[in-house]
Amino acid sequence: MYEQISHSMLNRILDELKPEIRARDLRHFYTRLGANFYAIYSLFYQLYGKREDIERQMVRLVEVMAINYLRRDKALKKLDIERERNHNWFLSQEWVGMALYSDGFAGNLQGMRGRLSYLQELGVNMVHVMPILQCPQGASDGGYAVSNFRDVDERIGTLDDLRALSSDMRRRNILLTLDVVVNHTSDEHDWAARARAGEKKYQDYYYIFDNRDIPDMFEETMPEIFPETSPGNFTLNETMDKWVMTVFNNYQWDLNYSNPAVFIEMIDIILFWANQGADILRLDAVAFLWKKIGTLCQNEREAHLILQMMKDCCQVTAPGVLFIAEAIVAPVEITKYFGEDAVIAKECEIAYNATFMALLWDAMATKNAKLLNQGILNLPSKLDRATWLNYVRCHDDIGLGFDDADIVQVGYEPFSHRRFLVDYFTGKFDESTARGQPFGQNERTGDARISGELASLVGLEVALEQGDQEGIDHSINLILLLHSMVMSFGGIPLLYYGDEIGTLNNYAIMQDENKGGDSRWIHRPVIDWERADMRYKRGTPEQRIFDGLKKMISVRKCIPAFADYNNRDLLQTENIHLFAFMRSNPFQLGDNVLVVGNFDASPQSLTLGELGKNVSFELGRLRDLYSGESPQLFKDQLVIPAYSFYWLSDSMT
Repeated sequence: MYEQISHSMLNRILDELKPEIRARDLRHFYTRLGANFYAIYSLFYQLYGKREDIERQMVRLVEVMAINYLRRDKALKKLDIERERNHNWFLSQEWVGMALYSDGFAGNLQGMRGRLSYLQELGVNMVHVMPILQCPQGASDGGYAVSNFRDVDERIGTLDDLRALSSDMRRRNILLTLDVVVNHTSDEHDWAARARAGEKKYQDYYYIFDNRDIPDMFEETMPEIFPETSPGNFTLNETMDKWVMTVFNNYQWDLNYSNPAVFIEMIDIILFWANQGADILRLDAVAFLWKKIGTLCQNEREAHLILQMMKDCCQVTAPGVLFIAEAIVAPVEITKYFGEDAVIAKECEIAYNATFMALLWDAMATKNAKLLNQGILNLPSKLDRATWLNYVRCHDDIGLGFDDADIVQVGYEPFSHRRFLVDYFTGKFDESTARGQPFGQNERTGDARISGELASLVGLEVALEQGDQEGIDHSINLILLLHSMVMSFGGIPLLYYGDEIGTLNNYAIMQDENKGGDSRWIHRPVIDWERADMRYKRGTPEQRIFDGLKKMISVRKCIPAFADYNNRDLLQTENIHLFAFMRSNPFQLGDNVLVVGNFDASPQSLTLGELGKNVSFELGRLRDLYSGESPQLFKDQLVIPAYSFYWLSDSMT
């Protein structure tokens, strides 16, 4: 929109750009900057308008965007234009992701290039390569304590290796997702080193205080993220004799976004990685970007303004790049990271559906879908042009972050129910065959989360140890059931590496002095490729899981109803063990798919008539799209076997 004050400033900024910038071809850049500048200016003014140097800071911001545009490869600029024309491209059902550590998956980035055919064999065409940036040898937080934002860790490879990998992936139509840790740095980052050396400029990049007065005020309301290993939110740095905000770990210093120089630095870093060939950037810990005394220092309005401005700036320079919001927050908060009061995502196009993940694990432990149905019923609607990442397992712990009101609504007491779930998945419950480990235990509150490989959490580890064939069958069926839900729910399904071959917990890693204090490392595997080759041996767990997921992915890509256009209707059944929803083809009326999952160890039945007048299938024509077979029927009832699912259609096409 045209607004005189902002456009007058824009004209002055363009006049002040360095001559070497103004002399270059910036046609697309100027068009996008003009379209987005009012929004950028308005957001920048809201956050930093009281500063006398606001115009100088704005000039620097535009220079950063322009320089990165000029550095952007022609092939990436061409891709930007294609994605602008087909702006709903990422809502397609054809995308299936996998998250992996490159060293654990293939040794390094060069090794990744040799394993792309494995991903294509499975059907994966979006790969989140977990943190690859330089970080300390020991205090790394799994790569999220970054000591250099502009280079690859030498243990993983080089920038040239990354660019070669990106190019290979683009030729194979595989999307590359990379992390940018926007909330904090390692205490070994150059900015932190210069702050310790007394440079005021860099001390202003962080929250640094002379004494405990202000930190104590923050602590009155700030929760502890890792109370077991890193209690409190501030660390005394003895070199400076000052207190530094360290929300996650004492070696991760929180960045101070009330300083516009920090925002501009991080925009430069985001655009740098966009220019290395990333199709998607995962912005880590976005809920923590703004700190305010008297609050939780999470989900603050200013954090959303920062994300909106990051999105607007990226759309000027690299509009084909998407953002993932890594915000593992309460259900009522999560959809805000798409951007409120809009159709198009104003902040991040993609967000983790952590609520769905946690609810699936609840259904598995309780063998019923009561809380799953209730929680999804109250999951806020997302924007039309935004999508979920739906996942069963990831590199992080499993948090039980569903809403207490939903727990009460289905007849459970919140504290004791979560306690049951932790006990169940750590094998303390008598009937459990799960072999997880507790993580982040808080002795004061009793809170805890869960670590463990998917196969170990669903009982495959125990079943293999005991030679229990029925237990093996049940565990494999559970793995496929859980993935069938995330494949069909609406959004981009995200597999976790190793799950496709039933990788088990790595207990030996707990002997590593740098990792033994963090139980999450038991599910951050190094792939055993000899074991992976067992996927070709008929009847092995590896073959059954891999081929089951491979088929599921292939079928998903052919079902237009699984594209994500807010075309899902949750269905209420009278059977507590079942989770059911309808997916409709947004491009063809009447082309619907009924998804039903049975979380019980016994077969369950469903009368289609009880699902409501909008569900009108012809029983005689029903076909399961996954198996290609007709489902089991008893009279007018659909029979769903134990730990199994259906993707049902009565369409003859």
